[in-house]
Amino acid sequence: MNIMFEEIDFRKTPIGELALRRRRLRPDGEDIWEIKLDDGYLMSSQFVEGEIALSKLALRELHTDRLDVVVGGLGLGYTARAALEDPRVVEMIVVELIPEVIEWHRAHLVPLGQTVADDPRSRLVQGDFFAMAGSSAGFDPASPGRRFDAVLVDIDHSTTHLIDQSSASFYGSSGLAAIARQLHPGGIFGLWSSGGEDADFLRAMREAFDEVRADRVEFLNPYLDEEAFNIVYLGRRGPNPVPIAGPDAR
Repeated sequence: MNIMFEEIDFRKTPIGELALRRRRLRPDGEDIWEIKLDDGYLMSSQFVEGEIALSKLALRELHTDRLDVVVGGLGLGYTARAALEDPRVVEMIVVELIPEVIEWHRAHLVPLGQTVADDPRSRLVQGDFFAMAGSSAGFDPASPGRRFDAVLVDIDHSTTHLIDQSSASFYGSSGLAAIARQLHPGGIFGLWSSGGEDADFLRAMREAFDEVRADRVEFLNPYLDEEAFNIVYLGRRGPNPVPIAGPDAR
């Protein structure tokens, strides 16, 4: 193993060339874990403050003793682990499109794999989160139509910088109304974004949720030696969710 760089796994998949890598910036530095799809980065362990804050900010808005949670997007597992750190979480379903990413966690090839995959409260489900979000069957294949206390999403780079354009309708009012219907009354929807605050997305959220806000999560970017930030969007479902336009939101 090269102390500075190691490719843990490489696969040719239907959606592109997928790689799991570990590297260091200097010999005595910390390992940086990365998931790449073709030339783009799906996830890096170097900037995870926003992914962690997504779980913590959303779950602290809930005031019940038992929580059922959905996480859209597994990645390196930071959002999922942060959710599991809340002792009120009794079950967490993580929906991940790429089966190899689930495999890496179950095989403990990534640092948080054992923590996320082996926790008895955690269930890793291979599927298209956006299709499931717009379906009446919902996120639990074993219990169609089941509702949840929180749905947390960390998939696309931002509300406008998408990995695949097929998810674009999710960020409109009909897609968000579909998510609201997946929640218990009072439930929380949370979404991570690396971009700045999106006024159009906030307007769409206000059509689907009763309470909406955007929190700025700041952290140090060591490359530029300056503060960077992510946005965490939060929306609370009221007692009467906005109806879905059409049979599916997507």
